[in-house]
This record gives sequence, structure tokens and C-alpha cells, in this order.
Amino acid sequence: MRAIRKSGSRLICWMLSAFIALSFGLGSCKDDKGVDSEALPFDPSKPVVVSDFLPKTGGSGQKLVIYGQNFGNNLDDVSVFIGGKKAVVIGVKGDAIYCFVPGQAYTGEIEVRVGDQSNAAIGKAEVPFDYIRKKVVTTVAGYRNDRGDEPWRDGKFKDPIQNNMASGFWEDSFMRFDPQNPKHLWVTFDSNNGLYLINFEDSTITKKRSDFDRPRSVDFTVDGNYMIVSQDRGGDNDESTLLLSRARNWTDREPLTKSKQCNGASVHPNGEMYFNSYGKGEFYRFDLNQYFNGGLGNKAFEQLFVVQDPGWEYKIFIHPTGNYAYIVIINQHYILRVDYNREKKQFNQPYLVCGKLGSTGYVDGVGTSVRLNTPYQGVFVKNKAYVAEGKQDQYDFYFTDKHNHAIRVLSPEGSVTTFAGRGSSSINANPWGYVDGDLRQDARFDQPTGLAYNEEEDAFYIGDRANRRIRKIALEEMTAK
Repeated sequence: MRAIRKSGSRLICWMLSAFIALSFGLGSCKDDKGVDSEALPFDPSKPVVVSDFLPKTGGSGQKLVIYGQNFGNNLDDVSVFIGGKKAVVIGVKGDAIYCFVPGQAYTGEIEVRVGDQSNAAIGKAEVPFDYIRKKVVTTVAGYRNDRGDEPWRDGKFKDPIQNNMASGFWEDSFMRFDPQNPKHLWVTFDSNNGLYLINFEDSTITKKRSDFDRPRSVDFTVDGNYMIVSQDRGGDNDESTLLLSRARNWTDREPLTKSKQCNGASVHPNGEMYFNSYGKGEFYRFDLNQYFNGGLGNKAFEQLFVVQDPGWEYKIFIHPTGNYAYIVIINQHYILRVDYNREKKQFNQPYLVCGKLGSTGYVDGVGTSVRLNTPYQGVFVKNKAYVAEGKQDQYDFYFTDKHNHAIRVLSPEGSVTTFAGRGSSSINANPWGYVDGDLRQDARFDQPTGLAYNEEEDAFYIGDRANRRIRKIALEEMTAK
């Protein structure tokens, strides 16, 4: 049945493309005003009739051909509305109109207006177009002024006059949802020294603390009662990871470990914390279970291995099952995997999954054929197709690829594809920019770093650094006409 459906879909696409080419391309005689001399002009004494349309279903940006009578031959005389939203009309030829389905056309009613638009003849389809919502990129908060010097400021997500609108977001960000409150998204910004709360309960962004020194990551203990913030400081006895308590409303701070130049810390489902040091690429293990049972000092961590040579900046992302973790090498543009040894309760030696040491570029592919450019933060997301197929590993790994200006996906088999970004090629050839819309056709980012996923709403949140904004990837929102 699946093969039949795919074959049918390909046939419809072929027929639609062929019709468009024949009706609006080859053989047509249009003047510089878009008037087709071979089609009959609109006759205001006759009704406009909509008899059919193809395809019957689709989402925003879907090519659509509407069939009927008395559409005329002049683009300037024709308007199409789908679900109350105005469509972009590309061609008209008497008995057919070629257009694109607009966004948020949820109800799907098709209406064609021909002639003087203030007193147009109207034709309507008897059945609606089946509009399918799709994932798009939108903006949650922030703005960038012409100078790019907007201040760091607490405030609302959106404010028409911007006098109480959250702004700033200049630095590389790291994001993590509160495991006990999916309406609270915590964010650190490198070099800003603050800990921020993006609160979806009241649509505000607030700096909750300002007493950190280059905070690089935020995570939570297994029970969710404690937050762990890492710091990138230069001394061997500097506080590299700090513990904050939910019971004290995150107002306290206790040093967990003291070490040099920590780029990030992650908690394993078994209760260990893993963190690193940039200086020599050390990968450390710290047992939180022993710590909470009253037994470990802030130097009681062990080095498991070293990642390559000195000066390797990386972050650690642990699979929800704890079976393995990815080590994202930010400044050398590749991703390693480390498998977990449950007998020893620690990770084994790392091995390459995708990318190539020191080689930048933009290439989707598998393994060493992949090219990345400053991958930053990632998150594991369950794939429903993997669950249905009974796969052992049911999670994909989504990550920001900062200087490729994209969100990319790493499959369990080591395949990397682009999920969002680098769109709108019709505007200019740049892969970066600020454009909301379709994930690949329209959307653009500019140096995205932070990435978080809310499973309840199936939505991604992105810290879009150079755009100074917080972006979102989710299904089109159901808004009123």
C-alpha cells in the first residue's frame, strides 16, 4: 500500500508539472503585462466557476492548479483566497489558475475573484482544500537594530513600541528546559555572566543571576532538584561547575568542582556528571551520588581520557537511555561518540561519528564525508518512525551548526542531513539572514548556537546569535483570520 501511495503521489506531481508547463509555459503568448493572448478574456456577463483543483491536500507553499471557467487571461484581474488567506497567483489561462497555497490557510475554502476587485465576480469550490499544517520557523523574542547595539534588557517577548521588550542575546547561548516545568527555559550566554529564564507562562525573559564567570552550560540532576552551571575560567582552582537548589529558588550557589576552562557539564541517568577542560581536552567524571551522600570534595573527579590535542573546545550530550553520548567538538568541526560501560559506570574511549578534524564546510552525508562548521549545542529527539519500526535506538540528534547557519540532524547510523535554515535563495546567495517561514525554502538563521526541545509541544527553540533573537520551530500556530 505504501508503494502504491508513493507511486500515486509521484503521478499527481508529474501530471501537475506537465499541466503547468503546457498551460503556463511552453506555447503561451504573454505580453509584458502578463496577459495571455491565446486565452479568452474575462467576460463579466458570465459567472466565474470553480470546478476542481489539484492536488487535494498539502501545506503552505504547495503548488495548486484550480480548474474552472471564465478566469480570463490577465493576472492583474485575478485573486485567489484559500482558507481566507490570499494566495500568490503565478499564471491564469481561461479555464485554469496556477498558484501557491498561502500559510495558515487552515479551513481550506477556495475562492476565485476575477475582474475589478472592488466589485469582482466570485467563484467558489464546492469542497475545501485539505490544508496540512507543517513545521515553520518563527520568532519568539528579540530584535536587532540597524547598528546591532541593542541593549541587554529584561522584558516581554513582544512589545509594539519596544519599551518593555526583551533584547540583547549577543553571545553564544546554551539552553535547557526545566525537567519539572516545561514552561521554563533556562539560558546561559557566554561572556554575559548571567543566567536567564525564558518564561512561557507570562511571556517574559529575565536575568535571574549575574554572578557567573563565562557560564557555558546548564543541566539538572536526575531528580530535577538541582541545577548545574558550568564556567569557563582560567585557573586550576577556579569554580568550574556550580550547584543551585530548587528548594532555595536557585538563589544559592555551591561549587561542585574546581578545575580549569570547563566548556560544559552533563548529567548521566545513573547520576554521574561528566565535564571537560579546554586546556588539554580532558574528559572528567564526577559521581554526584557520592557527593550527595556526603563523600566527595570539589577535586574528587577522575580523568577518563583526553580528546585530541590541547585547545579542543567541546560539549557533552548524553543519550536519554545513557547508553552513549556525543562529544561535539566545536572548534574542530566534528562529532565523537562515547559508549557507556554499565559495569564500570563510566564512558569508554571516543570514536568519530561524523565530520573531519579541522575541516570546515557544508556537506550532508555519512561519517567522514560530512562537513560541519562550528557545531554547538545538540538535543536528542525521539523519532516516531523509529519507534514504529522497532529500532533499538529511537532518537535522532539535532544540533546547531553555527557558521553553516543551520539546524542539522544526526541519525543513529551516522547520517547527517539539514533540518532547517539556508533558505530563500531567491533573495540572495547568502546562507545566513533573518527569515521566518518554511524550514528549508524560506528560513534563515545567522550563527545559531543554543538549542532546546520541548517534547510536550514538539517544538525547538534556538538562540540565534547574530540575529539577536530567540527563534522557534514548530507547527504553524492556529491563529484567527
